[in-house]
Amino acid sequence: MNVYEGTIKDCKIAYIGGGSRGWAWRLMADLAMEPALSGKISLYDIDKPAARYNEIIGNRLSARTDVTGKWDYEVADGMEEALTGADFVILSILPGTLEEMHFDVHQPEEYGIWQSVGDTVGPGGIVRALRTIPMYVEIARGIKAYAPNAWVINYTNPMSLCIKTLYHVFPQIKAFGCCHEVFGTQKMLANILQDEQAITGVKRSEIMVNVVGINHFTWFTEASYKGIDLFPVYRKYVDSHYQTGYKKGDDSWLNQAFSSGQRVKFDLFLKYGFIAAAGDRHLAEFMPGDEYLKDPETVKEWMFSLTTVDSRKDQWKERLERSGRLVRGEEEIELKPSGEEGVMLIKALCGLTRWISNVNIPNTGGQIPNLSKETVVETNAVFSKDHIRPVLAGEIPESILSLVLPHAENQEVILNAAMNCDFEAALSALMNDPNAKAKIEKNQAHELLTQMLTHTAAFLPEQWNDVLARRNK
Repeated sequence: MNVYEGTIKDCKIAYIGGGSRGWAWRLMADLAMEPALSGKISLYDIDKPAARYNEIIGNRLSARTDVTGKWDYEVADGMEEALTGADFVILSILPGTLEEMHFDVHQPEEYGIWQSVGDTVGPGGIVRALRTIPMYVEIARGIKAYAPNAWVINYTNPMSLCIKTLYHVFPQIKAFGCCHEVFGTQKMLANILQDEQAITGVKRSEIMVNVVGINHFTWFTEASYKGIDLFPVYRKYVDSHYQTGYKKGDDSWLNQAFSSGQRVKFDLFLKYGFIAAAGDRHLAEFMPGDEYLKDPETVKEWMFSLTTVDSRKDQWKERLERSGRLVRGEEEIELKPSGEEGVMLIKALCGLTRWISNVNIPNTGGQIPNLSKETVVETNAVFSKDHIRPVLAGEIPESILSLVLPHAENQEVILNAAMNCDFEAALSALMNDPNAKAKIEKNQAHELLTQMLTHTAAFLPEQWNDVLARRNK
């Protein structure tokens, strides 16, 4: 990869999960609008027809006269072909199918455990991790063999355990995880600033924040805009909108699968004094299950949604239909910024700019001194040519440390359970999870975990079959 007068024309990106009908299209649009980068994108997916569709869609986009970032998209027959020569590797896969996700999310409801997302923590997040980690072991081995110097950008959940697995298998890997939850809270603060102080035109990126925590359970310990401390502004807004929530107008949003009135965020601020910086659907899952996720009625009172997998299936069907339209030329990808920062991070790592963003990487730099160095944490970092330098975020405040620790500790336990097909370790992680712990006893947890692992056994290493067979005797 060479720089030509401030541009790079020969970058190779390997996209693992290249049949993606979500992240891939966003990346295509962002790359198409970036004149400083061009090259080749190698799409690898176990669903090869889906990758073939994206090859057509991507090349149709690059052929347009209004596109400034020109890329050649091609389907790789295997991971070796995709990774060889890659400067960057993007990981965006669906571990299992939506049927597996349906069981992850909804089977625990039989035990009174409600999950609003089910992909990071709780029973759903744990079982999803157990089938994702073996996949990431193979991906890490592939990167080590064929692209050891590439920068690896992960978008797959559970984010923390995906990153932890990559470093466990290949300690020298240059991997990091990107998540937009922090961006949403910055946008909210910009809007609140307008409401409270009539300051208009505030960009999300102008909200300066110190980020501490783990993925989907991040917190701002500082927030400011051009010298204005946003904590008093936020407190005033929360005090006056605690009951009504952040959303304005009618309550039709309650019927939307991904919507929220941010009342969980408001409540956490009043209880703990810091700004929770993820969506309410995620935040609620990290808390004890008898609080925000006690039952569907409680969820409705807190103005967020239980995102059913049926709604995801409907969304998936819509994406499949759109994919066909894009391939046939009946619809074009709109050149509109996605709001993601992946392309800016690529530019920075290429040396074309310098960027600061929140990132998920191991705590080996002591970003958060009161969490272990093995924990994958989310803090700000400085991106520049061939370097990611994590910002020292400081300790997690004592008021919220006890909320974060069970999940930080579970990272190691779940990785061990997956690497060794260890049922007892997985059970320990389930019983250490605050949502599940508040709802079920150990014998019920044992029963639920057995059911969930049996259902997803086709996506687990064969050794799990022997483990489950012994358990079912």
